[in-house]
Amino acid sequence: MASATCQSAYCNQGWSEVLTHMSPYGFANFGIAFGLGLSVVGAAWGIWLTGSSLVGAAVKAPRIRSKNLIRRVWSGVDCWNSTAIYGVIMAIILANKVKKPEEAASSLSEDWDWAGYYYAGYGMFSSGLSVGLTNIASGVSVGIAGSSCAIGDAQDSSLFVKILIVEIFASALGIFGIIVGIIQSNSCTFPITALSG
Repeated sequence: MASATCQSAYCNQGWSEVLTHMSPYGFANFGIAFGLGLSVVGAAWGIWLTGSSLVGAAVKAPRIRSKNLIRRVWSGVDCWNSTAIYGVIMAIILANKVKKPEEAASSLSEDWDWAGYYYAGYGMFSSGLSVGLTNIASGVSVGIAGSSCAIGDAQDSSLFVKILIVEIFASALGIFGIIVGIIQSNSCTFPITALSG
């Protein structure tokens, strides 16, 4: 059967064959991995951006070291922790949606709900990917705002609170991403039995 639809015996002639013949369970698990992995990368990237600027700005104005470090722990790291936690939450939600068929078999029957099967896999992939990408954007934007906050505070201490507000707005991207991911994944349910006809 593989030779009728594929160029090679294992459907691995090129990326188009690999992606079009991949199991929906594979897409669902890649969605879980991307959601979790990209969220952690976004959090780490944001911490790196702010931390490097904080250390550099503290050379010019040592007074900002303790003030910004305490604020970073209070707000910035909290925003980045929530960015990573959004990925963990989405991974848990998506992992609980992956269900195996009731009857163990080497292949699924012809009266299987193929549309629902592929819809669930693709939907979970897009859900995890959207959460991961928005959390990267959230982590980087919070990192850039935190970096500006540290550098601005080294120049003029009255800018600190104003830039901190922008940083809080930037962290809202992550919560928007998880809301979109939950909405996308609501209708993603793997069928566990064949269609009754």
